Amino acid sequence: MMKYFLLPSQLAFLCNFVLSKPVQIATRNNDLESEIAVHEGDILLRRGQRSAINCESCLWPKSQDGLVKVPVNISSDFSLTERSWIADALQEVSTLTCVKFVNRTTETDYVYVEHGQSCWSYFGKIGGRQAVGLMKNGCMDKGAIQHEMNHALGFIHEQARSDRDKFVKIVWEHIMAGEQGNFGKVKSKNLGLPYDYSSVMHYGAYDFSSAPGKPTIVPIPNPSVPIGQREGLSNLDVAKINKLYKCNCCSSVLPKPKGSFSSVNYPSPYPNNSNCLWLIRIRQSKIFLQFETFDLQTSSDCSSDYIKVYNGNSKNSPVLLDKYCGKGPLPSVVASGSTMLVEFATDETVTATGFRASYSRVNCGDTFRDSSGVITSPNYPNKYPKNRACFWVISSPVGYKVRHRLIPLLFSVVFSNGISFCLREQQLQWCAVFW
Repeated sequence: MMKYFLLPSQLAFLCNFVLSKPVQIATRNNDLESEIAVHEGDILLRRGQRSAINCESCLWPKSQDGLVKVPVNISSDFSLTERSWIADALQEVSTLTCVKFVNRTTETDYVYVEHGQSCWSYFGKIGGRQAVGLMKNGCMDKGAIQHEMNHALGFIHEQARSDRDKFVKIVWEHIMAGEQGNFGKVKSKNLGLPYDYSSVMHYGAYDFSSAPGKPTIVPIPNPSVPIGQREGLSNLDVAKINKLYKCNCCSSVLPKPKGSFSSVNYPSPYPNNSNCLWLIRIRQSKIFLQFETFDLQTSSDCSSDYIKVYNGNSKNSPVLLDKYCGKGPLPSVVASGSTMLVEFATDETVTATGFRASYSRVNCGDTFRDSSGVITSPNYPNKYPKNRACFWVISSPVGYKVRHRLIPLLFSVVFSNGISFCLREQQLQWCAVFW
C-alpha cells in the first residue's frame, strides 16, 4: 500500500509558510522571468495564459487507480523543521482528497518548492519543473502553504469569483496605490459550490490596505464574518478539490469548538463499500470525542466495517482508538493536540444503523494506552487553575482491567457505564474519564 506522507528523513519536497496574521504578499514582476505575468499578487501566468484561467489542460492528470499524483521536491534551503511543516500541510490535502502529493523521483512534470522573496505559484499544471515560492518569514502557516499549492492545482482566489459582489464589498479607496489589480474578478465556474468566507484561498480583510484599520474587503451582509484564515483547508476547500478533480471521496472538516457527526444515512443503514473521514480541527485546545450510539457489522478483528480514530490529521498519525465494530458503548478519547481524524470504513456485505458522535474542546487531558502511568491535575503539586475541564482516558486491551488510585482523595468518583466523573464538593472542577 502506497503511503503519501513523507517522514523527516524522506522530506525531499517540503516547504514553509508562517503568518501570524494572514496577509497577502505581493509578488513583483522584476523577481521573475520576463515572460511571466503576475496576477492578483501571487498567481503566475505565462504570457497569453490569462484567458485560460478555467482551462482543463491546467489540471494534473488522474491515474488509472483514480488518484491524482503530484510529484513535489523542495529546495535544500529549507530546514528539516520547515519541511515537516510542509509535510503536514500537504498531508492534509492528501488525506481528504484524491490529490496525493508524492516525493518526486524521475518525473519530468513536478512542483519545486523554493525559498522566495514572496509567496507565489504558477496557476495549474504548466509542465516541466514548475516552482512555488515561499518566503520563510511570511509563508509558513499550514493554510498559507495550502493556498499556494492550491494555485498549482488550478484554483483562483475565492474573492475573485464571478459572483463575489453578492458576498463581499471591495473598498477600493482603502487599497494601496498600484495594488488595485489584485482585486479583480474572473469568469469562474465556481463548481456549483457556495461562496466560502472560510477558504484558505480568500484574502484577509486588510490585505493590501493603505493604512492600519482600513479594510479592503468587507463581507456582506454581515461585516463581522471572519475572512482570510490560514489554519488549514475549510470544508468547502476540500469539496472543491474533490469536485474539480472528480474524486470519489467522502471527507469533511469540522472546525467548530464543538459539534456532532454521524455515519451516512444515520439512523438508517449506512451504505456498503464506503470510506469516510472526518477531520476535527479546533484552535489551541485538545479534543474530547465520545460516541453517543454505535451499531456496526460485527466481524473478526473488525476487518469488515469499523471505526478508527487517529491522534492527528492523517492516517499516519498515532492511533487513539483502533478498529472497533459491533454494538455497545465505545470508550471516549482525547487528542493530545488540536486535530483528530475519524475513519469509518465499510465492506460490500452486511450494514447496520451506524453511529453518532459528538466532540468538544477541553483544556487538558490525554488518552493513555500504556500499561501504567501517572495522572496529575494541572500545575500539580501547585493549585490547579479555575474553570478547567480535564478528561483522561485509559484504554486497556480486551481481558484486562484498569486499577487506579487517587492520592490524595479530594473529590468523589461516580461511575456510570464505564465512565467516571470527578466532582469536588458540589462544583464540577475537573473530570477524569476511565475505561
